[in-house]
Amino acid sequence: MSSEGRRKTGSIIPKSFLVRAAYSFALIAAVVLIGTGAMHVIEGWSYLDSFYFTSFIATGQGPPSNLQPASSLGKVFSSLLAFVSVGTVITALLFLFGPFLGRVLRAGEEKLEEVEREVEGKRKQ
Repeated sequence: MSSEGRRKTGSIIPKSFLVRAAYSFALIAAVVLIGTGAMHVIEGWSYLDSFYFTSFIATGQGPPSNLQPASSLGKVFSSLLAFVSVGTVITALLFLFGPFLGRVLRAGEEKLEEVEREVEGKRKQ
């Protein structure tokens, strides 16, 4: 990557990565804060219990065994939260690491094409 994409401090980490990291963190934080606040209001749990529940849902682990929504609204909200939060975490990670994964994929394709050319060359001999 050119030095234009890096911080002026000479950091190894490209500025674009830091921007993507900030957006990804903000997106995940927003979902967790909304989920925590909503579960606190809907179920009357403490903020700590609500955060604990939301973090389990957001990471795809499912609800913790000691915290289960008791109200119908809490059950519906936590179901929607599961879809939104897991999707948000996956999207944020892909947004953050997508360019790197794209470069790895391109390098693999180029290596595969190189091997195919070698095999074709040996067949013609």
